[in-house]
Amino acid sequence: MAQTGTPPAAEVAADYIITFDGGSRGNPGAGYGSYELRTATGRSRIERLEYGDNVTNNEAEYRTLLAALTDLRDTIARAGKDPRQYRLLVLGDSQLVINQLNGLWQLKDPKLRQWFVQVKTLAAAFAQVRFVWHPRARSVATLGH
Repeated sequence: MAQTGTPPAAEVAADYIITFDGGSRGNPGAGYGSYELRTATGRSRIERLEYGDNVTNNEAEYRTLLAALTDLRDTIARAGKDPRQYRLLVLGDSQLVINQLNGLWQLKDPKLRQWFVQVKTLAAAFAQVRFVWHPRARSVATLGH
């Protein structure tokens, strides 16, 4: 991971910070996503993803978050560490995804259920995961879209 600076004080309680964003060109359309994995010391890397056609914005958001959590879990495991030792802060600009994961909004779309269940299952592999909404401008500043 590249060095990018120290995170804001509010994020220091997390060992890792994930910033994610997904979307589609058309809705549904060509799906895409990006995420940043950042350590509490500021080292980070960004990954870009393409999902093909007939993907909704919300599906792309969930799929990108799932990819980020999987990547982080696997990175920790490759280092010989246990993901249950780490606290995550997950930042996203999708109110739907963040509020569903926090139990504030109902999950009404059956197509999203598979992604929701996978994200929740993977999140349970870590010591703590906080899902926090942030403004779209922060996603753009971090991820470039």
